[in-house]
Amino acid sequence: MDKRVKRPEKICWVINLGLIGYESACALQKRLVEARKDGAIPDVLLLCEHPHVVTLGRNGKAEHLRISSAELARQGAEFHATDRGGDITYHGPGQIVGYPILDLAEHRRDVRWYVEQLEEVMLRVTADFGVHAARVEGRHGIWAGAPPKEEKLGALGIHVSRWVTSHGFAYNVSTDLRCFDWIVPCGIAGKRATSLERLLGRAVPLEEVHRGLVGRFGGVFGLKMEIAEITEIEQGLAEARKCGENPVEAAR
Repeated sequence: MDKRVKRPEKICWVINLGLIGYESACALQKRLVEARKDGAIPDVLLLCEHPHVVTLGRNGKAEHLRISSAELARQGAEFHATDRGGDITYHGPGQIVGYPILDLAEHRRDVRWYVEQLEEVMLRVTADFGVHAARVEGRHGIWAGAPPKEEKLGALGIHVSRWVTSHGFAYNVSTDLRCFDWIVPCGIAGKRATSLERLLGRAVPLEEVHRGLVGRFGGVFGLKMEIAEITEIEQGLAEARKCGENPVEAAR
């Protein structure tokens, strides 16, 4: 008889936030990061879209914003400095943004490895749609097309605190690519962004890409993905703090 004990699968909550402001998403990440550090919740993958916003990473250069702040406001876009890595980027409707809140101590304490896994998730999803994308030496994210005219399909910018991650990736599905003209994308002059719809020459349902990202994320990180509602989690965390219970159980 096989006496080997099967290890329980690690859980990752998937929360679809829909369209959410950048500041609100950052505030939510901070709360979840603290809860993850305390072991109060399992790993979490937040998926969302943002209204038009330009964000500048902690190593970014303000001059990579090509238009004035006044013109940015006229375009209906916000500007935010952030604590993620990387330079400048654009987020907007039609782009799926993923914010993993993972405890790398339970995976692998290696930031480079983690970045490569996020790239792998996007690469596999892209391949699922019959499109080839690849890494480019010395640059983060994933790229489509042949050098030297490769275009960026997915971007990365992360933050790690006590091995718990925040921020993450941005994958262009049906993004208005004209908005990238506001910036020097990721601080790399002469490079342009592309989208899955542009590469395929057809419309792609955002929900289809959502499903693909969730499935591939679970496969790459070895996680069992469970759909969760943020309202239930917030309520569970609040109740657990009052009662001293385990928030994971209180949120269910």
